[in-house]
Amino acid sequence: MTFTRRSALATLLAGSVTGQTTARWISLFDGKSLKGWKATPFSKHGEVSVKDGTIIIGEGRLTGVTWTGDFPHSGYEIQFEAARLNGNDFFAGITFPVNDSFCSWINGGWGGAVVGLSSLDGDDASENDTNTARDFAKGRWYAFRLRVTKSRIEGWIDGQVVIDADITGRRVGLRPGEIDLCTPLGFATYSTTAGLRKIKYRLLGSGELK
Repeated sequence: MTFTRRSALATLLAGSVTGQTTARWISLFDGKSLKGWKATPFSKHGEVSVKDGTIIIGEGRLTGVTWTGDFPHSGYEIQFEAARLNGNDFFAGITFPVNDSFCSWINGGWGGAVVGLSSLDGDDASENDTNTARDFAKGRWYAFRLRVTKSRIEGWIDGQVVIDADITGRRVGLRPGEIDLCTPLGFATYSTTAGLRKIKYRLLGSGELK
């Protein structure tokens, strides 16, 4: 079902009535089709398809999918699983809203290992203080979780914190280039084939919005 901000907010309010601090998880991928998504019109992109409950993002210079519905700008979490199927660069790059701007969380970039946010204060994931290195085994599925509030961006891989950035007073933006075609929400790979599945999100409760 196509997401609307009105229905999501109604879900959040319903959770508040029952004492819950967050809304229920809402799926963004039906496991059968690209309903709600479109292939991102990058130049020199690869093919995008759905097979066996997985979005296959084919190898191109940049290849990706972009969400065509509404999406909140803050106060949300998103989860997904991704695997690098072929290639040696980033296979799980997610571009997402942050207040009045956008940012990308890159996983496996710059030759295969860099994890970080692009960009903070004009510095991309290879240059700013969110930069870490991690080995990603080809063909292995990894669970990613992203939390965005007004003042913080947090990220987990397989339950381990890898991003914890206080963005108060910092300039959040995108790396120059075509990645802005992924907004408001999108996934991309670079010279790499990836699998993407189990994409879902939820709104956060008032106590988690700082």
